[in-house]
Amino acid sequence: MLKAIIFDCDGVLVDTEKDGHRVAFNRAFAKMNLPHEWSVEKYHELLQIAGGKERMRHFFNEAGWPDDVGDRDAFIKQLHKLKTDLFMQIIESGKLPLRPGVARFVDEAIADGITLAVCSTSNERAVNLIVEKLIGPERKKHFAAILAGDVVSKKKPDPEIYHLALMKLHLNPRECVVIEDSRVGLLAAKAAGAFCVVTTNYYTEREDSSEADVVVPELGDKGHEKITVRFLKALVKD
Repeated sequence: MLKAIIFDCDGVLVDTEKDGHRVAFNRAFAKMNLPHEWSVEKYHELLQIAGGKERMRHFFNEAGWPDDVGDRDAFIKQLHKLKTDLFMQIIESGKLPLRPGVARFVDEAIADGITLAVCSTSNERAVNLIVEKLIGPERKKHFAAILAGDVVSKKKPDPEIYHLALMKLHLNPRECVVIEDSRVGLLAAKAAGAFCVVTTNYYTEREDSSEADVVVPELGDKGHEKITVRFLKALVKD
């Protein structure tokens, strides 16, 4: 039976990539006088690399590192901290709302006594802020685990973060449904043995999601539900 629903964060809870993370990366480049600006198309390409620090390292390995950078690890750490601060300002501004149906769906799960969790490769501070500010402090109390950032050594599509969540929740993977938005996340969820629903967005709607149990464009608000907790309970039971 269904005992837990585990959300990815970026692109699932909030459509953060296009006007959130990408914008924050570009603002960080500008503040550090770096001659780079990631277009929507370039960022779509870079999203195949999970994790912000990993994404920047991959980019600089291809585009070339600034001449004055000696310690690359320290440079990436500094740039990523600045980017995270700028991203959090965007979240605090309230300009990025929850995706359709997220609040409705979370409330359904809480009412049904389903355990909730978040597993994300994004920065821990940013993920917690999204849950606290946009999901809301009352709903956040019902999340049994929020795993993010560098809590694991291997990022998605490796299933390590989902294995960690299952261990913390003391659950069998077949008792859980993961909600992801990308192929990278889908592969991680399925490798962990969980059911997976993919809610597509601008960046992921053309990706191959054939391994998913269900693919929808959004969770859907009341009256326009695409996925309900009742539906997921039937999915897991079958």
